[in-house]
Amino acid sequence: MEKKDFLYQGKAKCIYKTDDPDVFLVEYRDDATAYNGAKKGTITGKGSLNNQISTYFFELLQNKGIPTHYVEYTGLNEMLVKSLDIIAVEVVVRNIAAGSLARRLGMEEGTVLPGPVVEYYYKSDELGDPLINDDHIKIAGLASKDEMQYIKETALKINDILIQDLNAKNLDLVDYKLEFGRHKSEILLGDEISPDTCRFWDKDTREKLDKDRFRRDMGSVEDAYIEVRRRLTGK
Repeated sequence: MEKKDFLYQGKAKCIYKTDDPDVFLVEYRDDATAYNGAKKGTITGKGSLNNQISTYFFELLQNKGIPTHYVEYTGLNEMLVKSLDIIAVEVVVRNIAAGSLARRLGMEEGTVLPGPVVEYYYKSDELGDPLINDDHIKIAGLASKDEMQYIKETALKINDILIQDLNAKNLDLVDYKLEFGRHKSEILLGDEISPDTCRFWDKDTREKLDKDRFRRDMGSVEDAYIEVRRRLTGK
């Protein structure tokens, strides 16, 4: 499929049209940002690693019956996806207290939660992606009640699938962000699933193997992403 006109550049990806109006090409980049873009940098090889890791997870989820935008892996840092009208609600699922949840509730980071916590954030860089609830989503017209019910149920199904898979790789799924969008009236999982959007910890050592190493200036960021790919794919 031919790569055509540039459409959009996000914080870590570029989107291009293809010769099929229903299919876009996603190009993953090595750019890294944190704290809503306040911190910027480069993680060498991140684009290729995130593309391969996201491919692994999208294929896993599709094989388990979760509809996603993923179509095909086409190169080290490129994949084909279905075009989406992104719903401006970021869905965060938390299994272990870390980051903003630990700060907000005064919990010790690493506390295992009694069950998954689902949070919603308004996808708006200008507003700093604020925490919102179902009523906010309704009055802002971001999604219908039925759509949000489907999204929450699907997010929890994804959580079960990912935890089971990652347990076999000796990885804890601490928390992660999901985005959904509409494609021909169907809601599909979009964006990416990678160390940029997930917190992965080694089960034994609790070593962080995700973008927190960049956020917190911990070093060995590239090695962490490589280790996640190795555990998932054996490469």
